[in-house]
This record gives sequence, structure tokens and C-alpha cells, in this order.
Amino acid sequence: IAYIFQEPMMSLNPLHNIEKQITERLTVVEGAGTAAARLRALELLDLVGVRKPESRLKDLPHAFSGGERQRIMIAAALASNPKLLIADEPTTALDVTIQKQILELLEGLKSRFDMSIMLITHDLGIVRNYADRMVVVKDGLVVEKGNTEEIFSRPASDYTKELLNADCGRMEASAVNAEPVLCVDGLNVVYKGKTGRFGKKNDFAAVSEVSFAVNRGDSLGIVGESGSGKTSLIKAVLRILPFTGTVTFKGKLFSGLAPKALRGMRRYMQAVFQDPYGSLNPRMTVKMIIAEGLIAQGERDKTIINAAVEQALNDVGLPVDIADRYPHEFSGGQRQRIAIARAIILRPDLVIFDEPTSSLDRSVQLQVVTLLKNLQKKYAMSYIFISHDLNLVRSVCRRMIVMKGGTVVEAGNTEDILSAPKEEYTKILINASFI
Repeated sequence: IAYIFQEPMMSLNPLHNIEKQITERLTVVEGAGTAAARLRALELLDLVGVRKPESRLKDLPHAFSGGERQRIMIAAALASNPKLLIADEPTTALDVTIQKQILELLEGLKSRFDMSIMLITHDLGIVRNYADRMVVVKDGLVVEKGNTEEIFSRPASDYTKELLNADCGRMEASAVNAEPVLCVDGLNVVYKGKTGRFGKKNDFAAVSEVSFAVNRGDSLGIVGESGSGKTSLIKAVLRILPFTGTVTFKGKLFSGLAPKALRGMRRYMQAVFQDPYGSLNPRMTVKMIIAEGLIAQGERDKTIINAAVEQALNDVGLPVDIADRYPHEFSGGQRQRIAIARAIILRPDLVIFDEPTSSLDRSVQLQVVTLLKNLQKKYAMSYIFISHDLNLVRSVCRRMIVMKGGTVVEAGNTEDILSAPKEEYTKILINASFI
């Protein structure tokens, strides 16, 4: 029995090269020699589609993309020729094209090695496309099991019906105000590389001439594969990375603000990250976490701070009496609500969400999306969503941009793009998803 974990960067040892990690079972358990184990590692890396494996055996995990790290995990799992492969959310953090590649790889390996696969996932599209049989579990109990297509067509359990109906894509788009809150024009991000032979500079253009606008109370989706420049773009907008071009926020040239003025403006632009457990300080209570931004902006009145924390908790649907508890005491959905409360306590005009629901199950995703839409209506906030989940983008974003290689290849109304994409790359993204 072999096991593929949900987050390869967490389950691969950052201190050891991938050759050692793939061959560990072969050398330690099966007693294979170094040369034989190395040949097997090369064979496995080639099998799972890692390019130029000979030159990459000595690389550490951080040198690989998310999709490549997941392939390395699969290679390590296959080293002992298992009869059963357990894949625990193997594609959660991957973009749709890489998801499809990984799933088709597993499907091909299953046939090639006469191997069984147990797939643990909250993505019902994946279940429907890749599982012959399925088991629905709630509170540690099996509530339904059987042929996958039969369960999707005629679910018997109320809980199964609830999961199947938890479709974020059925929600209506937000009302829009024509006033722009953020304008990005001709933005470029270049990572400086080492100077090579003959003085040649090996710079890398992560973002090239990207322009877009976000209106007040509106939502913009940014989609694209890993390495398309989505995160670099947003880091530049937040002024975490140096860039060229202009960023205008609330009518001010955000890209030209001095440090003191920038600090005051930051309260109006907040971010919610992909993994709430990773972004919440485990040594701080919920109250300290949510209040931190308010205190950083100069608020010292404890009465005002306590009232603001209480209001933020109410806004995200959490009871006030949790304020003195710590992040580890909450579920993934609750932690994401805490992260949202931390962002909205400052009443920002713009909130940037980086894969905010990718690690949550379908029903909790719907709860979080409903929450975000209600908050948007209540406070007229604008949202930017970075996501590989096209269902999420369809449900909450009136407009979207598609990025590839650091440039925008398609932009416009979300429903128009998803219904009738013009660019071949957009068609590939849509076909690779399960919307």
C-alpha cells in the first residue's frame, strides 16, 4: 500500500534531494544498491513526466513547481510497486490543467500496473470523471456507497443531495458601481537573474504589460496555470514586489506613495491567503489575530478594539465567545472565516483572495462564498480572486482575466468567456476543469 499526501511541499523533506527521497524505500527496506536505486528513480521520474530527470535528481523540493512536486510524490509511492495507491486530495492546490495531467497520469498507471486507487477528495467533478465506485462519509460514518454514476443520478442520502447541490456556480453576480477603486496600467515585474558569461543578464519577466480595473463593489477573477504570473501580479499591486507601470488606488497613485503614506493606505487593501492555518499565528488568540491590523494602524482604545473584533466575528458568522481560543481549535472553514474577519475589520475597499476555498470541502466552500457575497453587499467592498476553480470564478466574479506566461491573453465578462472562449489557451483551461 502506498500513500500520496495532499500537500507535497509539506510531505517532501526540504533538506534532502529528490533522489534520496524516491529511493529511500528501495535502499532501506528492500536493500537495493545505490546504482540500481538510481536507475529506478530515473525510470520512475520519466514515467510520471518529470522533464530531464537526469539533471534534476540532486535538486531539492523547493526547486520544483507544485505539479512537479506532486509527480515526485507519485514516483516515490510507485517505487515499491504497490497494489493499492491511496491518493489524499492529490490535486487540491494545483491549477486545472495540472490537475488533469496528474489524474490522467494516475489513470494510466492504474491500467499499466494493474493497480487499485483509493481517491480521497471533496471535488465531486473529479469523483464523477475518475472513480468507478464512491463512498460518501459524514461524521465518521458511511451514509451512501455504490456505483458513481448511479449515486450522481439518484442520490439516496440527504447529505449526498446536499453535497451535489452545493454548487457555487448557481449564485448571481454582484451589482456593480461604475466607480473604479483600482486601476492597473502597463504593469511589469522582472526578476533579476545572475549575470552569465560575457556579461549577459539572465532576467526573467514574470509579468508583462498587464492592465485591468476593478470597480467598487465588483469582483475580478484572475485565472491561469502555475507560473502564469498571477501571484507576481498581485504582489506587485500590493507593493510587495518592485515593478514598473502604474497602480492607482482610490484615485491616488499607489505606486508612487512614500512609506508613511503607503502605511496609511494599506488598511484599505487587504489579503486573504490560501491556507488559513499557515497564515494565522498559532501563538496568538483569535482576538489578537483579528485586532492586529487595527492596532498596527494606531488604534489603542481597548473599548473600540473589542467592539470591532466582536463586529468582525458577527460579520463572518462566528460566536463572540471564541475570541480567546487558538487557531488549532478550529476547522478549516472556521479558520478561513477568522482570516476573513482579520481582513474586513479595517473596512477595506479592496480584498484580494488567493485560492480562498481550495482546501475546503464543497458544502463549506458554498458557505464561504455566500458569506463573501453578503459582506460585499453590506460594505460595498471590491474583490480580486486568484483561483484555478472556474466554478468559484463564475459564481462571484462578473469579470475575469486569463493569464499565460505573464501576459493577459483574454479578458472580459466571466460568463461570456466561459461560455464562448476566444483564445485556444482559455479553451484548454475550461476543458481541463469540470464546470
